[in-house]
Amino acid sequence: MNSLEEIAGELKRLKSAVIFTHTRPDGDAVGSAMALSRALSLLNIKNQVADDTPIPEKFFFLGGMERIVRFPTLDGEGYICVDASDDSRLGELASAFRKGVKRGKPTFNIDHHVSNTRFCKYNFVRERASNSENILELIELLGVPVDGQIAQYLMAGAVTDSGGFSHSDVNGDTFRAAARMADGGADVNEIAYRMFRKQSKARAQMYAEVLSKIRYLHEDRLAVALVTLEQLARFGLTQDATEGIVDFALTVDPVEVSVCLMEYKAGQYKASLRSKGKVNVNEVAGVFGGGGHVLASGCMLFGSFEDVLDRLSYAVWQHLGDL
Repeated sequence: MNSLEEIAGELKRLKSAVIFTHTRPDGDAVGSAMALSRALSLLNIKNQVADDTPIPEKFFFLGGMERIVRFPTLDGEGYICVDASDDSRLGELASAFRKGVKRGKPTFNIDHHVSNTRFCKYNFVRERASNSENILELIELLGVPVDGQIAQYLMAGAVTDSGGFSHSDVNGDTFRAAARMADGGADVNEIAYRMFRKQSKARAQMYAEVLSKIRYLHEDRLAVALVTLEQLARFGLTQDATEGIVDFALTVDPVEVSVCLMEYKAGQYKASLRSKGKVNVNEVAGVFGGGGHVLASGCMLFGSFEDVLDRLSYAVWQHLGDL
């Protein structure tokens, strides 16, 4: 693995770069990418942030979201991937990234997922509560001051991926990084409200409907929520409205693993998995080609809902063991 010092040195040699992050970006993906983009711009390194899916509306208060493109129009000298565990997580942009690799572009990977495959030429992977903490350190090594805009992007990433600084992987380093972000001008109160508390009436109604139909399996140790395309259409919502649903069932005793199955298209479901700590959901997601963290992971499953539920239930049961 490369050091952040080495990566900072290589980045400063670039004249241009494209920053990629994972499909269906969350706050940490957006925050990591946009903070690094601003830092590179302040170094006069031309850059562009690319993501293959629309940026959720709730992130627009951070500013600059309109600059994120669905496909890069800049032929960047280097390619930088942030908050992505492997190139397949780039979604439809994976092919563009791979073409760049074949053309010999230097590639950089800054991530915090335990499942990271070290798929770039330069790789820095440190397990932290958020990748924004890694990006903060990188920006400081680039010699760029953490101004209010960079701090706001990074704090959005830190707050969302740490569950408001409540997840078990939060430690002293997390708070020390957050303090530097706050000193830079990040507004924690606004970020927490926008990320966790603000929602539309339609979203609240859908949320209540989904929670009322949660299935509890394996002596209530597994909880599974389903969000269908029909529900999203009926309430006039987009797929990003499902964020946070998976966390609710984890508050129920004796649930050890919570899963939210979101119907992505007919016969395809995106599974978000959460664990209280006794089950490694990264291993569960890995059964289906996914991954992420020990306590929070995701994967795609194909088939009818009942078939998907059976396979997922069995995979979780194998990891529940004698709990």
